[in-house]
Amino acid sequence: MTDKTPQHGLTDHKFYHAEQEAVFSKSAPQSTPQTQHPAYKLAFQDREFMLRDELRPVRFQLELLKPEMLLDEAGVGSTLVIYGSARIPSPEAADALVANAAPEKKAVAERLAAKAKYYQEAYNLAKMVSEKSIIEHGKRQFVITSGGGPSIMEAANKGASDAGAESIGLNIVLPHEQAPNSYVTPYLSFQFHYFALRKMHFLLRARAIAVFPGGFGTFDETFELLTLIQTGKMKPIPIVMFGKEFWSRVIDFDALADEGTINREDLDLIHWCETAEEAWCYIAEFYELECD
Repeated sequence: MTDKTPQHGLTDHKFYHAEQEAVFSKSAPQSTPQTQHPAYKLAFQDREFMLRDELRPVRFQLELLKPEMLLDEAGVGSTLVIYGSARIPSPEAADALVANAAPEKKAVAERLAAKAKYYQEAYNLAKMVSEKSIIEHGKRQFVITSGGGPSIMEAANKGASDAGAESIGLNIVLPHEQAPNSYVTPYLSFQFHYFALRKMHFLLRARAIAVFPGGFGTFDETFELLTLIQTGKMKPIPIVMFGKEFWSRVIDFDALADEGTINREDLDLIHWCETAEEAWCYIAEFYELECD
């Protein structure tokens, strides 16, 4: 069968695509000193070259582009991002966490176990929003997004999965083992080298953020978000924070206002809630959607 693709069309590509060029390069003689030397490799196929320090700007661009392009191709219009701890157990695992804790760590284990309710609320919120299957302008809206890891992140992806919906996981390469939880939709599971670009992708499509109790990572993500909105670098979106008792214990927000280092009205960027229903109703009201 002959290829009848026009060779002189006005719209056909006059240069070969990179994928085709890569095939051509493999067909060239490979037995000479010149072709066997790394210098001869196509730059985009030269792994050692791509990992050089001087290529960091290129890697930044690639890490920005890849998720952006794939999420667009997947029809993701907007996201509901869920931040939270990688250590809070599920309700089913809470008792075992306490029972297996060393005596000197028992009190900490008990406090973590007491927060298992937030695993459940993260699950409830993700499931509730995913079941609504909101489509606007041909794109899926409020697609659940997490950091792709365990605990609160797992609860978010699990809630979406149990609703029969896809969800996003933005994982990060760490020195210790870090793998996506099993509930992230495989083709929406991304791995990042740069924390900065990962945090950017959390917010590029975000139309609401739910923040659950967490540690340094959750603090980092949340305060960057608050700073972006406070300074006008980002338009306001709903920020629902679960666990006022926890947050008020670890951060004295009122003291920041009392000391004058933030304005009192900056505290209005945060909406406190304890249940998934409260959180969704606040988000829905913000966007003039139906709450139930």
